[in-house]
Amino acid sequence: MLAPASAVAAECPAFLNHDLRKLHSSDSVNLCDVASGKPMLVVNTASRCGYTGQFEGLEALHREYSDKGLVVVGFASDDFRQEAATEEEAANVCFKNFGVTFTMIAPTAVTGNDANPVFKAINSQSSQPNWNFHKYVLNARGEVVEAFPSRVKPDASELRSAVERVVADR
Repeated sequence: MLAPASAVAAECPAFLNHDLRKLHSSDSVNLCDVASGKPMLVVNTASRCGYTGQFEGLEALHREYSDKGLVVVGFASDDFRQEAATEEEAANVCFKNFGVTFTMIAPTAVTGNDANPVFKAINSQSSQPNWNFHKYVLNARGEVVEAFPSRVKPDASELRSAVERVVADR
């Protein structure tokens, strides 16, 4: 039996309960609607970065673990001055070049006082990203259980182990 929507909303951490515009779209997503009670992999991204190829590995994780409850969310950001000049270009990199199907959020700040509400909460639980493609593994309660710097690829054993743990604990 499904829980009533109000019960699901009550379980969702407040920092996820915001309408965020999707990349190169007029549509918004509320992360409570897609991630409440589910483990998450949250990543700050940029489409003109030496790590941009990690989109491929993030998509592979999304495809492998989405049926086990993992929600992958990418936050496009120009905090490190490596995002595309336009959202259209950023969307082409994500969706056309790398076949991304996981949720991508329109460019937003992920560091400092201007960070979006999701990253403000993540940064307070962990540390703010110091470069693009910093990865945060959150459990089903919205708690950061591990964070990985840019150099840790999506297929790295330590990242996959963290994902396996939060999926199993769900």
